[in-house]
Amino acid sequence: MEVVCLDLEGVLVPEIWIAVAQKTKLDELKLTTRDISDYDELMNYRLKILDREKIHLGDIQAVIAGLEPLDGAAEFTAKLRSETQLIILSDTFEQFAAPLMKKLDWPTLFCNTLEVDNGGRIVGYRLRQQDGKRKAVESLRAMGLQVFAAGDSYNDVSMLKAAHAGMFFRAPEAIRKEYPHFPVADTHESLLQGIRGFIQSA
Repeated sequence: MEVVCLDLEGVLVPEIWIAVAQKTKLDELKLTTRDISDYDELMNYRLKILDREKIHLGDIQAVIAGLEPLDGAAEFTAKLRSETQLIILSDTFEQFAAPLMKKLDWPTLFCNTLEVDNGGRIVGYRLRQQDGKRKAVESLRAMGLQVFAAGDSYNDVSMLKAAHAGMFFRAPEAIRKEYPHFPVADTHESLLQGIRGFIQSA
C-alpha cells in the first residue's frame, strides 16, 4: 500500500507568513524555511516581530481567511486522494490551517500548535515533535507502507530522504543545487505524474 506525504505551504497553499508580511508591510516576515533551515531560529525570529508590532493571532487569521489554494491545487488534491492515500505533513499550526483545509476538502493534516494567551497574543509554539516530518515518514514505513514525499523547503529535506521516493515542488534554485539528486516538479500535473510513476513501480 502506498501513501503520499506532502508539505502544505508552497505546495498546496500560499506561504502564510509571506501573506502576513504583505498585509502588514513588514518585509522581515517574508523569511520562510526556504531561507532559514533552522525552524526554531525562524519561529523565534517571527515571534519577536509579532510581539514588537503587537500582531495577534486574530490578525493573522484574518489574513489566512482571504487566502485561496494555489492554482490547480484543489483539483490536484482531489485526483490524488481518488488514487492513493494522502497525509499533509506541515510545520504550520492548527490555529492557522482550518480555513485552508476546508478549501482542500479536509485532507488529513499533521501540524503543530501555537501557545496563545487570553488576549490573543502568540507567546510560543509546541512542535508535534522534533523533525516531525521525518519521523512521521519513518513511522509509516515501519507500518509497511510505501511512502512518497514532496515539499519545497529545507524543512522538507529530511522527509524526502526518509521516504522511498522524494520530489521537490517549485523549490528555489539554491535548494535544487544543494540537493540535485531529488527530481523537481514545477506543476501539480508533473508532480502527479511523478507520484503515479512511483505507485506503478512500488
